[in-house]
Order: sequence, then structure tokens, then C-alpha cells
Amino acid sequence: MSTILVTGGAGFIGSHVVDAYIAAGHRVTVVDNLSHGRRENVHPAAAFYQVDLRDEAALERVFAAERPDFIAHQAALASVRESLVIPEEYAQVNIVAGIGLLELARKYGVRKVIYASSGGAGYGEGRGQPPFREDWPVHPVDPYGVSKIAFEFYLYSYQCNYGLDHIVLRYANVYGPRQDPHGEAGVVAIFAGRMAAGQPCIINGNGAKVRDFVYVADIAAANVLALAAGGGIVNIGSAVPTTIQAIFDGLRAVSPGYALVPIYGPDKPGEVWASCLDNRLAAETLGWAPEVSLGGGLAATAAYFRGEIERGDREGR
Repeated sequence: MSTILVTGGAGFIGSHVVDAYIAAGHRVTVVDNLSHGRRENVHPAAAFYQVDLRDEAALERVFAAERPDFIAHQAALASVRESLVIPEEYAQVNIVAGIGLLELARKYGVRKVIYASSGGAGYGEGRGQPPFREDWPVHPVDPYGVSKIAFEFYLYSYQCNYGLDHIVLRYANVYGPRQDPHGEAGVVAIFAGRMAAGQPCIINGNGAKVRDFVYVADIAAANVLALAAGGGIVNIGSAVPTTIQAIFDGLRAVSPGYALVPIYGPDKPGEVWASCLDNRLAAETLGWAPEVSLGGGLAATAAYFRGEIERGDREGR
């Protein structure tokens, strides 16, 4: 059994990663400032510290008390559109605070850092046609993507200079239960939340933009496999290009009684046209492949959001 520190472990992806580590028999410590995460997302078996990564003194107290063997660094500011408005904040949280985390990892003898990076925003428009391989050039077009890719280089530097092992998992577009449909949400959560509430959905552009959608439980499984894997950069995605229109149609098909047509609005700045990840290296190095189909994942996500609406109605929210 290892002790694993999960940053952002109260958030959408991070909480699922925590659940998977605990199910695999590990001891888990969660650090989250709850700016986007929810305390109720945290597994009851995990130790929880409400700490901002920028509070170095508080974070060091966590390291001193818990002595983690591994860090699963899931915490980040993660909105493409917001990053265009406050790029300095994204650099402070996603890069500078991350460097402080690496300094503590080095000081307290952490064996390995598992880093949640971005394949969707990181590759940008890429060179050539997707699916993008890990050795393809990265061309992030928004400050969020820039910050995620920049921190990959810091990880490499710490491995070269201090021997701190790491693996980078470049996520595709992650979706599933617990995703916030209002904050830093992806399109699946936004559509599912609005359909559950009987509201119209807005598609930015004509619906033909292409993304690679991967269910959150598959992301969590990759983080477990990464504990015993080697280093390097690995894409974690479905390798299946799916249009935004197809996501709307798929969710509407599993949302009983929803018959509204989408509203088509203008394209949003900073968004790439097509993103899809080659996942063959994940199969070779991690033994990982996505297990949840898009249809099954959309159905589970739609059911979750219907449950949230029903729970809110019962509680008078």
C-alpha cells in the first residue's frame, strides 16, 4: 500500500481518481481549496486538507504529516475562455504553485509525480491531421493550454536535475458524473445539465467541431496504472473523433421527454477546431484502453444530472 497525495481531489476528475486509488487499496490524502471542488465529493476514507497550493507553509504541513510516496497532481484552473481574461492567474496557479509542489516533493522524498495535463488544449491545432501522437509538436493557442504544457517542462527539469520521477497523462475531453455544468465545465456537462432542467442548449458554431471524449472512470483507471508505469508523456483519450452536434444528439436520445432543438450561437475565441488523441502508447506502456463507450458514458452522465435535479427539487434548491 502506498500513500498518494491527490491535489484537486475534491474536484470532478480528482475525486474519481481518489475513489480509484482507494479501491485499489492505497492510502489517499486530498488537498483542495474547494474553489471548484465539493467537500461531499471526497471519499470518506481519504484524509482531507482544505489548502490552497499557493499557501506553501500550509502545504508543507500536509507533506510533513502525511509523507506521500506519490503525488497525483490533478489541481488546476481549467477554463480556456477564462484563461484568456486572467492569464496571469493561470500562470500563478498552474505553473508557479506547481513548482512549489515539486520543491516539496523533492524535499520530502516523493517517488513519483503523476501529472494531469491537457491533450485537447495542449496540441492546439497541431501539425497535420488528428489524432495527435505524443511526439507531435504542441501548439497551445490559449493561456490554459500554455500553462499545462509549460509545467510538463518543469517536471522534466526536476527529473533531470533532482531525479524526481514523473509521468504526464495528457487527457482528452473528460466527461461524466460530478462535473460542474456551470463552472469549468465541458460541453457534455453543460448539455446534460440543461437537458435535465428542460432548458435549451446552445451550440457554439455549427456543431461540426471535433473533440475526443473520454469517460471519467477510464481517466481514473489510467491514474492507477500510472503508479507502476514508467515515465514520459502518454495520451489518455478515446482516439474517436466526435462532433459537438453528435454529443447533443446522443444526450437528447438518452434524456426522456427532451425534444428541444439546439440554438446555434457564434464560435468562441480560443477554441481549436479539431482535437483527437492517438492512444496507442497508452496501451503499450500502461496497458490502458477506454472501457466505457460514448453511448454508455452519455447515458450514465445524463442519469446523474437528472438525479441532481431531482435531489435539488426534494431539498428545495
